[in-house]
Amino acid sequence: MGSTYKGKQKLSAEQREARIKAAAEREARARAARERSARMKKVFTVVVVVILILGLTIPTVALSVLRPGL
Repeated sequence: MGSTYKGKQKLSAEQREARIKAAAEREARARAARERSARMKKVFTVVVVVILILGLTIPTVALSVLRPGL
């Protein structure tokens, strides 16, 4: 029966450097994606808060201006 297990391959210094460089690039891309995601989440939160503040403030001010006798 043929063995499906392959032993560790010997890597040349050039191949090792290429793998390390590729791993560093993947990590940098992942880090950038996480930062972009966090930034978008913050922007979304600020937009929602502003909409809620305006949505609650504008009708209150309008009612106080339109009904001065209360």
